[in-house]
Amino acid sequence: MTIRLALACAGIPLCALSVGAQAQTSTLISQRNLSFDAALQAATTALETCRKNGFRVTVTVLDRSGRTRVVLHDDNVSPHTLENSLRKAYTALTFRIPSGDMGKRIAANPTATSPLLLDKVTSAQGALPIKAGNDIVGSIGVSGAPGGDKDEVCSQAGIDKIAAGLN
Repeated sequence: MTIRLALACAGIPLCALSVGAQAQTSTLISQRNLSFDAALQAATTALETCRKNGFRVTVTVLDRSGRTRVVLHDDNVSPHTLENSLRKAYTALTFRIPSGDMGKRIAANPTATSPLLLDKVTSAQGALPIKAGNDIVGSIGVSGAPGGDKDEVCSQAGIDKIAAGLN
């Protein structure tokens, strides 16, 4: 591989720089991730916020790899909210945007609907990425309030609860 790369880059000074940089990379990487305690705090706060506003919801928190960390499913909540909160959280995580922004992107360019063909992706509002600086360390999705804007308010309350620990 190195010999082929060296031959392909012969006579190109920038190639030599990129080969040198590759040789110095580490085998292991370090990543910041959302702890269970932080995920639980965010989910609990989101659920309590929605309750205070008169809504029964399901809250899903994912870590940076898309693994489910916490799911809280309130009493008397429709069963579809379980899947919907996951899909919202997954969309916010993988596209690094609020889930409702997917709908805005598609509205702005109706021919760009291909992301919605992916499993677990939705354009429904209600989820937000959880950021630590510029890193996405997880996401939180809420479903069950009468309108995604209300779900998103609860998601934001969950993030606000853990914000001090994200720096």
